Amino acid sequence: MIIYNVTSCIDIKVYQDWLDWMQKTHIPAMLNTGKFFNARMVRVLDDQDPDSITFSVQYYTSSKELLDRYYLEDAPRLRQESAALFADKILQFRTELEIISEH
Repeated sequence: MIIYNVTSCIDIKVYQDWLDWMQKTHIPAMLNTGKFFNARMVRVLDDQDPDSITFSVQYYTSSKELLDRYYLEDAPRLRQESAALFADKILQFRTELEIISEH
């Protein structure tokens, strides 16, 4: 199983708009691609910057091949939608994680 993790540092002035958009629009759109079967959103609690709030969204997929298909077929459009709304108010980085074991 693969986790596609997107960490987003959001300007505090727009974070509530971003959070609403993520929960109502973006995360459902990601799941509707058919590449991911679950998503989890968490807030990073040890933020050091008082002007921003950091969140991590973890999208679960069954294989690297499906994630690669997401990159080719869906990522450009979905990333453009995000950039159009929050361009200079968000800093993001993405990480691919492979689950080795769960206890």
